[in-house]
Amino acid sequence: QVQLVESGGGLVQPGGSLRLSCSASGFTVDAYVIGWVRQAPGKEREGVSCISSIDGSTSYADSAKGRFTISRDNAKNTVYLQMNSLKPEDTGVYYCAGDPDPFRLCSDGRPEADYWGQGTQVTVSS
Repeated sequence: QVQLVESGGGLVQPGGSLRLSCSASGFTVDAYVIGWVRQAPGKEREGVSCISSIDGSTSYADSAKGRFTISRDNAKNTVYLQMNSLKPEDTGVYYCAGDPDPFRLCSDGRPEADYWGQGTQVTVSS
């Protein structure tokens, strides 16, 4: 069955770093657009970053540019999100999501996808 499992979240001080992992089963990550979506308490989901199923090209929310890096390891069927220079406003539950349509998941609107992981909590606090 199709499954996405996130890991790597935790508590980190402002300015620190975390690397999130998204492990996929039931499909290969180079066949779907894979994105990272976060949700803070009481707020709407917002897209953070995507990596293309076609050529591996990447996209980022303005808030993530210059600080976050998305990457894909096809051999491990895993997508990563390296997060540096973390800020308190980065706090939230981070979800890995997969969809064949890059516009649906990565358009800067409300992100939608066929498949979602269970989420991993990221807390940035001193």
